[in-house]
Amino acid sequence: MPQYSPPALSASARSAVPPFHVMRVIDRIVARRAQGLPVVDLAAGQPSTPAPERVRAAARAALGSDLIGYTNALGIPPLREAIAAHYRRAYGVAVDPGNVAVTTGSSGGFLFCFLAAFEAGDTVVMARPGYPAYRNMLSALGCRVVELATGAAQRFQPTLEQLDALPEPPAGLIVASPANPTGTMVTPEELAAIGAWCDAHGTRFVSDEIYHGITFGQQADTAWRTGRRAIVINSFSKYFCMTGWRLGWLLLPDDLLDAVDRVAGNFMICPPALSQIAAVAAFEAYDELDANVARYAANRDLLLRRLPEIGLDRLAPADGAFYAYADVSRWTEDALGFAARALNECGVALAPGLDFDPVDGGRYVRMCFAGDAADIDRGVTLLGRWLERQPLR
Repeated sequence: MPQYSPPALSASARSAVPPFHVMRVIDRIVARRAQGLPVVDLAAGQPSTPAPERVRAAARAALGSDLIGYTNALGIPPLREAIAAHYRRAYGVAVDPGNVAVTTGSSGGFLFCFLAAFEAGDTVVMARPGYPAYRNMLSALGCRVVELATGAAQRFQPTLEQLDALPEPPAGLIVASPANPTGTMVTPEELAAIGAWCDAHGTRFVSDEIYHGITFGQQADTAWRTGRRAIVINSFSKYFCMTGWRLGWLLLPDDLLDAVDRVAGNFMICPPALSQIAAVAAFEAYDELDANVARYAANRDLLLRRLPEIGLDRLAPADGAFYAYADVSRWTEDALGFAARALNECGVALAPGLDFDPVDGGRYVRMCFAGDAADIDRGVTLLGRWLERQPLR
């Protein structure tokens, strides 16, 4: 009898998105530390402090008294109410708790809003460099991603002139302010003008406000100040120091509420219940959180002073967030290999720019300054000594 040979199976074409290279850098950091080798981690984009004490206390109390079962698909009412109150406190903007959707991290928020707002084949525009999960998630969902090339001349943010130059209005536009990896911001006036352009052209505006609260000099404004047609995405991971708790939120226009509710219930059932219960207390911890931002500001000043001393003097402005985006093209156009060598040879972990810019990112690396000042200072020193040994292009 001939042997049966089953047909070959393979991964779907939609899963063929580029890897998130910084996650692989984190894997190498863990492996290096397991070998007892030192690492100065400037790669990971997360706070170096734990969640506020009030949040941890609320979690401990809930573990002793609560079932920690399923919750509403869009989040527990006390948390949605606390998020709405945050907008009145932080921006003076009234938000109905019914327009708040709590999500499993901002990543879950992106997934829900992209599924609810866009069809396969729709064109969605974003800036380049920009957060890679936008591009990769949209591509996996069958959308067409158009990236607007930005640089120092545009302060790494999209402009109205670039939008007007598009051959046709897109279905969606994503703007992040402060942005990852550059930390640059649009002004409140620019944000309002972008929102008005989207309204006039039938484009869904997605405002990434994940790094709000972490700004240096100017305050970030929310897209909901001037209209309620935009989707606002935010997170407990950055300002609120709750990265591993996997909690974020959306502000949703009325026409997307039911769609996101249905998608959320099917895809995730609900956000992590313990995290939701604890996160209500995050809005009682502004003093502790603002002290973290003051430390980031000092670290930023340190990094922006030290990097030019070692030859890294072409930097994005870093108006907010906790990143320095540095041009390393004097040494390389292969930031991926450059970052791997820096980790192996001097123990400094960097995020390669290829994650954020598939065209020009080989000339950039991202450095996070959310850590300890002494570690950042030592990392710059080690990196400088290593750069002295690298040939210039």
